[in-house]
Amino acid sequence: METIEKKTLKEIGEFVAEDYRTAAVFSKYNIDFCCNGNRTVDDACDKKGIDRTILMNEINTILNENQGGTTDYKSWPLDLLVDYIEKKHHRYVEEKIPILRQFLDKLCRVHGERHPELYEINELFTSSAGDLASHMKKEELVLFPFIKQLVKAKLNCGAVKPPQFGTVENPIAMMKDEHGNEGERFRKIAALTDQYNPPADACNTYKVTFAMLKEFEKDLHLHIHLENNILFPKAIELETLFS
Repeated sequence: METIEKKTLKEIGEFVAEDYRTAAVFSKYNIDFCCNGNRTVDDACDKKGIDRTILMNEINTILNENQGGTTDYKSWPLDLLVDYIEKKHHRYVEEKIPILRQFLDKLCRVHGERHPELYEINELFTSSAGDLASHMKKEELVLFPFIKQLVKAKLNCGAVKPPQFGTVENPIAMMKDEHGNEGERFRKIAALTDQYNPPADACNTYKVTFAMLKEFEKDLHLHIHLENNILFPKAIELETLFS
């Protein structure tokens, strides 16, 4: 059995990839498990001033529980994971963005004078909406099709035509950098919204908008985690079979 000291040397993304329920513990301590999942637990605890023993005891409690209905994304074939990300998370983003932009515009008109932070929240989300649309198209048109080619070639013992981008690590590096930008934007949005807690004078639209933003961030965290901590490392590993 691994000691707590040894476990804290593992990367955060490894814990979450093995059991997504551990993400709740990292979120509780405000530790980024998706965009910065490549840090060790030790590093994150040192930076945040967190008692690593307390955190690891909470992690171990979760890991020792019956997983029940927890989805084991790590065991999925890469082409299935790609389809899932596109159909679930990309579609979610596409569906929610126009609704949230409409609500945020309304909040700025009605409540902006009393709550000027709404203007910055709206600006941040609008920038995120534009960048996410471009980001997802690059994945859908360039990166994801190549990953599917790798999977197909392995299944059929075939060859892979060298892509124009050189190696899969190049677009992956770009995607991870863009993920980091989105993670930073939503950290700012979370701070400006008091962790999505509406003010005392909030109307129903205000409350609904903040709840939707919180849900959007939660979905984005899972979306980025699936790519950064599972899909991308496995795609890089798969490509080495053809080098």
